[in-house]
Amino acid sequence: MADHLQIRAVQADDLDALLALEEVCFEVDRLSRRSFQRWLNGESCIFLVAEDANSGLVGYGLVLLHSGTRLARLYSIAVSPEQRGRGIAQQLIKDLEDAAEEEDRFFMRLEVAKENFSAVRLYERLGYIVFGEWADYYEDHSDALRMQKRIRFPEHVRSEPRVPWYSQSTSFTCGPACMLMLMSASNSKLDVSRELELDLWREATTIYMTSGHGGCHPVGLALSALSRGYPAEVRLSQAATPFLEGVRAAHKKEVLDLVHQQFMARAHLSGLPIVHEPVTIKQLQVWLESGDLVMVMISSYRINGDKAPHWVVVTAQDELCFYVHDPDVEKLTRSSLDCQDIPIAKEDFGGMLSYGSNRFSAAVVLHR
Repeated sequence: MADHLQIRAVQADDLDALLALEEVCFEVDRLSRRSFQRWLNGESCIFLVAEDANSGLVGYGLVLLHSGTRLARLYSIAVSPEQRGRGIAQQLIKDLEDAAEEEDRFFMRLEVAKENFSAVRLYERLGYIVFGEWADYYEDHSDALRMQKRIRFPEHVRSEPRVPWYSQSTSFTCGPACMLMLMSASNSKLDVSRELELDLWREATTIYMTSGHGGCHPVGLALSALSRGYPAEVRLSQAATPFLEGVRAAHKKEVLDLVHQQFMARAHLSGLPIVHEPVTIKQLQVWLESGDLVMVMISSYRINGDKAPHWVVVTAQDELCFYVHDPDVEKLTRSSLDCQDIPIAKEDFGGMLSYGSNRFSAAVVLHR
C-alpha cells in the first residue's frame, strides 16, 4: 500500500463517511446509522478504518469479541470500490487479527457469501478454512460460507463428535435443548421438534428455580433420555437436593426436595448410573476422548452476565480449548452462529463448571 494510507482506530466523526462507504459497497445487509453508533461506543469490539490522505476514509473492519470465550468474529469489512486492488482489505484483516490476538482470542471467524468468489479466495490466501455453510443467510436469500482461522496458536488435533445445534425455544428449556442435541447426535433420524423439547422439560423440571419457570434436574433429563433408549449417566457433585439455596419460600423448598427424591428413586429403579463426584476438566476430556456426548451445567455469568445455572453441550476439545454449543441465542442478542462450537480455554471453562455457594456441578452423558 502507498505510504499515504493509514489504518487507525475508528472515531466518532467517521460516522457519515462510514455510512457513505456502506452505501456504495453493499446492496443488502447494510449496517444502519444506529448499528454504527452502537459499535462506535462498544467495548466488546475492535473497529478499525483505512484512511487515505487524498481520498479520506476508504475502508473499515469490525470485529466482535464474545465475552467469556476465546472467539473473535469478523462482523463486517468494506473497501471502497475505487480503492480495491491496493491490498487494503488484506491489511485491515491482518491488523484486526493482531488486535484480536492482543485481546487473548484464539480464533477469528467470519461469514462470506458463497458466490463472492474474490472474497473467498482472499480469506483462503490469508489462512481461513471453510468449516460450515448456512443456507438462506443474507437478505437476498443467498448462502454463506462459515470460515475460521486460528490466530494465536497452531491448530491442534481435535476430538470432535459432530453434534447438531438446536436453539431453545423458551427462556427455561436450555436443558431439554441440550438433550435434544445429544439425542440427535446419537440418532440422526430423530425428529427434533419443539414438542419434544417441551416433553423433555415437563418430564425433567424441578418445578421451582430462583425465579420464573423451573429448570431441569440432571437426573430428570437423564431419565428422559433413558426412557427413549439412550444409555445415559449422571455426575453430581452432591447427593443433597440442588438449588435449594436459591429458593426462599419454605413450601417451594419442600417441593424441590420432594421432586429430587422422586427422581433419585426412579433412577434407582431404572438402573441409571449416578456418580457423586464433581465434574472436572479431566473427566470431560476422558468422555470426549471416548466419543461420549456430554452436556454440563455451568454458571454463565462470565459469558452473558446471568447468574442462573445454564446447560450447554461440550462438542469437542483440543489441547487448549473446549468447544461448546450454547442453546440460548437471546442473551446479548447473539447470532445463532455465535452460539455454535464456541471456543473456551480449558482453564476458563473450569471456572464455569460449578454453581452457587455450595459449588454444585452436574453433567449428563450419553454413551455411544
